[in-house]
Amino acid sequence: LTALANGLSLGRIHHAYLFSGTRGVGKTTIARLLAKGLNCETGITATPCGQCDTCREIEQGRFVDLIEIDAASRTKVEDTRDLLDNVQYAPARGRFKVYLIDEVHMLSRHSFYALLKTLEEPPPHVKFLLATT
Repeated sequence: LTALANGLSLGRIHHAYLFSGTRGVGKTTIARLLAKGLNCETGITATPCGQCDTCREIEQGRFVDLIEIDAASRTKVEDTRDLLDNVQYAPARGRFKVYLIDEVHMLSRHSFYALLKTLEEPPPHVKFLLATT
């Protein structure tokens, strides 16, 4: 967590992050906190305010630029392609469009291949947060 906080504080933000660990350790929670830190209205920060509209909407699961995907239930390559069709568009409200893909290990091989090119060279306004066990 220290490396993640330092990266945000220093403006060294990568285009993708992989959170790995056993079930229930907080991978998705940390990913949502990172989404807040990237899009908080006070600026990019390791300590999002939690009070602005963006932080509250992320907390409530209704922020338009945080796209959460449960890969366990969307394993088909068509699902991944539908998702990637929207990557090119700029965020509607936030600083970044954040794709949080939970259970990413459940994607089919073809879905991984479809995701790979965009994951390697995403547009500058896109961040990928991948969670796996």
